[in-house]
Amino acid sequence: MASSRFKQFSVLTANTFAFTMCFMVWTMFGEIGVPIAETLGLSDTQFGVLAALPILTGSLVRLPLGALTDRYGGRPVFMLLMLATVPAIWAVQFATQYWQLLVLGTVVGLAGGGFSVGITHTAKWFERDRQGLAMGIFGAGNAGAAVTKYIAPTVIIVLGWQAVPNLYAAIMLITALIFWFFTFTNPVHRQQERPALRDQLRVLNDPRVWKYCQYYSVVFGGYVGVSLWLTRYYMQEYGMGIQLAALVATIFVLPSGVIRAFGGWLSDRFGAHAVTWSCMWASLVALFVMSYPHTHYAIQTVDGSRMEFSFGVPIWLFTLALFVVGIAWGIGKASVFKYLSNEYDHNLGLVSGIVGLAGGMGGFLLPIMFGALVDITGIATSVWMLCFGVTLVSIVWMWWSERRVPLLTRDRYHQPAVIDTPAPQQA
Repeated sequence: MASSRFKQFSVLTANTFAFTMCFMVWTMFGEIGVPIAETLGLSDTQFGVLAALPILTGSLVRLPLGALTDRYGGRPVFMLLMLATVPAIWAVQFATQYWQLLVLGTVVGLAGGGFSVGITHTAKWFERDRQGLAMGIFGAGNAGAAVTKYIAPTVIIVLGWQAVPNLYAAIMLITALIFWFFTFTNPVHRQQERPALRDQLRVLNDPRVWKYCQYYSVVFGGYVGVSLWLTRYYMQEYGMGIQLAALVATIFVLPSGVIRAFGGWLSDRFGAHAVTWSCMWASLVALFVMSYPHTHYAIQTVDGSRMEFSFGVPIWLFTLALFVVGIAWGIGKASVFKYLSNEYDHNLGLVSGIVGLAGGMGGFLLPIMFGALVDITGIATSVWMLCFGVTLVSIVWMWWSERRVPLLTRDRYHQPAVIDTPAPQQA
């Protein structure tokens, strides 16, 4: 019989692999959407909707899937979820009209709901002092967005975009089978009382939940939204081809996904607040640099002549700042969920579903807003101005709601114990 430690390792590995493949599928329209947009003549806003619609579906189902995981366990829920997406993924290759792609993208987006299932299934296999690291390792499956940036452009160039969903359907089916054979069911992880959903949803009255939703909409929603937009941005702003643009974009996508495990360790060591606060400030500074548009200056001199010069963010500086944002958001994704594992142990699936829903909604809205901003203003860097503003809101909210507690003792489980010692009696 397998030992408890072996089961922990096996479940963590299988969950992480399955989530990586789900995330790969979830973000595939960010790549195949580029040749589709060229073929159908889509605007930036239409492209944003196409890329973001699967994110909406995956976000909306996170809440019910999290509740189902609390009730029935992660293994059967995750397995059925992956199998449900396979027919829609395979059918994408036959779509010839925009509305058909939107309908199929809605179903494909179910793959994104695997996060609230897998994060809960993973956390319940580990002790509290190891949950941050375990959830961080699982969350590194975000790197599936980088996997699709490596695979999809090459397949598009060699075989055409229609081959991508055909390949991804086969991968998802194989992943579901691997997941089932390498995970375990533990009845203890299911709630025995099975409270009504109405009773579970009372957690929405907790203002802390909404605060964590805001944080996660930045670090995760921003990660997803930017991942979907980056290939197109590099192509339009710096004149790259799709394969090179997708490759350069992985400088943001891959480290941001993989470093989540390190973020979990940091959160276990220093506390969720200290890590999240640092990540927000690092990304704010980098986004300020990225937001500067290409500008042409004309200065009138005293002799009536004009002095002209231009300034813009060169590709190396933009990519460096983008890398910083990716690292900061990657660590922040883990630290936000450390807040949740500390404070919502008994209904972690539901709360992670709520917070994951908020993060996914950020990933859904941002590409659409990116496209609309570029269509309206004609300024490509307006997308980074939007990210800067949203990040600033989170910093202000964090300062306002948590400012009275010392920085490194912000978390309930990182506060030093205070022991009252009675004064010695007088003789």
